[in-house]
Amino acid sequence: MQQTLNPIRNSNTAKTPDSANGIFEPLWSDFRIIFERDPAARNWLEVLFCYPGFHALCLHRLAHWLYRRKIAFFPRLLSHVGRFLTGIEIHPGAEIGKGVFIDHGMGVVIGETAIVGNYSLIYQGVTLGGTGKETGKRHPTLGENVVVGAGAKVLGNISIGAGARIGAGSVVLRDVPSDCTVVGIPGRNISHKQNKRLSPLEHGKLPDVEATVIRSLLERIEQLEQQVQILKNQQSKVNSQ
Repeated sequence: MQQTLNPIRNSNTAKTPDSANGIFEPLWSDFRIIFERDPAARNWLEVLFCYPGFHALCLHRLAHWLYRRKIAFFPRLLSHVGRFLTGIEIHPGAEIGKGVFIDHGMGVVIGETAIVGNYSLIYQGVTLGGTGKETGKRHPTLGENVVVGAGAKVLGNISIGAGARIGAGSVVLRDVPSDCTVVGIPGRNISHKQNKRLSPLEHGKLPDVEATVIRSLLERIEQLEQQVQILKNQQSKVNSQ
């Protein structure tokens, strides 16, 4: 069973409907996207009962619906129950678009003012957190079709453009343009917009910045050694005359 992703839109923020129907339509998208994003998803029973990311989103959408109606205590209680059952902590105030896939999910933390765009992919150990004790908007905004690799930390009131890819273990503290790739600590933009889009699952094709730098240094050392050897040969000829 495979579904086709909706075309990428220009909006960088998730749309969170305010009606009761707005709870179930995104959940259906969350359910369908799993079959496209996870090759291990073989049938609907597995997805319905064995995917903690889907369970966490189900509880969050109900908690967020209550939160927007300023109902006290119960949204946070649902969030806590979801954390206990799935290992994924999503504050009820976070806005999450449709078709979002939290893969594996253990250790994922999404803060109160975070916004996650439609069809984004989040791996285990990801933190969408704040910095300091400022009030108001203090968590990241992810555009549509963003991929956040395992263990990545995206911190502060920053914007991650649509189609951006954040490498595993990265710490992102600044805005990221659309369709760019960020890796490292702190995160560095290493790949600008490209015409050819990679599959969200192809993490192995992310550029290796450290390997590139080391390769350049080795090539430079080899060139210098060759120049030194040429100078030694010339000096030997002069001495022999």
